[in-house]
Amino acid sequence: MYRKSPSLMALVVSKDNLLAAGKAVRRNKGAAGVDRMTVWEVEEHIEEFYLPLRQKLLDGTYKPKPVKRVEIPKPDGTKRKLGIPCARDRVVQQAIRQVIEPIIDPQFLPQSHGFRPGKRTHTALKQCLAYYEEGYKVVVDCDLKQCFDTLNHGKLMYHLEQFIQDKAILKIIRKFLMSGVIDLSGELVESKTGAPQGGVLL
Repeated sequence: MYRKSPSLMALVVSKDNLLAAGKAVRRNKGAAGVDRMTVWEVEEHIEEFYLPLRQKLLDGTYKPKPVKRVEIPKPDGTKRKLGIPCARDRVVQQAIRQVIEPIIDPQFLPQSHGFRPGKRTHTALKQCLAYYEEGYKVVVDCDLKQCFDTLNHGKLMYHLEQFIQDKAILKIIRKFLMSGVIDLSGELVESKTGAPQGGVLL
């Protein structure tokens, strides 16, 4: 008998997946967001409110909170703006990532090392050494200024839709993009471009 495969969002909202996401968020530590919930409280929160959280994600009524904007000093004396999502939003992002990353990650070239499982600065340097030993002698180092601050939401969603067709997941990701920022003055600023969340997904 033919059995329909579960939707991607059904996999996201499984209790095991959400609790695993909670553990990952706790391991990553991080400051509290606008709701002041710490990462140490989030697993207990997920246990207590699992059923209503699951329902909100399934029916599309989950509403991410704005991120908290902070500034952190850079080695050159300037400051970098950073968005701190609330702990529960971080769990939801991590839960989505755990489901969609195995679908999307294989589409990247092997030479891509940024923000990928099993890849980091060390693996990129190792690849550079291999290229050098093959005879390549020129390295080009470039940085896209404010890349994550200027991402076009429409284009980002278009590319995501090439691999993820689950409408519930696409809807919540767009909500995260549009969730806004509580800036340094305490005012809510709309998110029309960029990825304001600063979490593991955006």
